[in-house]
Amino acid sequence: MASALTSAKLSSELKIGIWDHDPGTASAIVATSDGSTKLYLDGSLYTDFEFLVNTSVLSGTGVTLVELVAAEDTAMSTNLTVIVSSGAVAADAIADYVVVECTADQIAQLSAASGYSLRYVSVRVTCQGAGDEAKIVYVARPIVATSGLTATYIS
Repeated sequence: MASALTSAKLSSELKIGIWDHDPGTASAIVATSDGSTKLYLDGSLYTDFEFLVNTSVLSGTGVTLVELVAAEDTAMSTNLTVIVSSGAVAADAIADYVVVECTADQIAQLSAASGYSLRYVSVRVTCQGAGDEAKIVYVARPIVATSGLTATYIS
């Protein structure tokens, strides 16, 4: 018998979601579901960020580089800055994944040092083949816990 109690501890203390990264190119590109729309988190709402990038479709040899990035705009183009890099990787099997993480303090430090106002946070993924794809799981810790921060999503 299932418990009659419901729990919302983790879903109010962490923002967790998944993006389908379908870049359509073999070059470095910020997380995108269609090759042009950028996927990002508003960094002003969170204190910590983690991205897990999992090779999901192989046409070449999969994910070769993962970079946690921040920018001044939601287009992820104005003063795009690499905060953390995985370095070269060979995520060449469907079960492979790469993890990068940072704190809002790291972003603020690089922002101040460069004179930028970095606010929006994402991950830039380089795939070896134009048909390579990835699933990106993101985990962010909010400044203030909020009920329903993580919820079921059905498109």
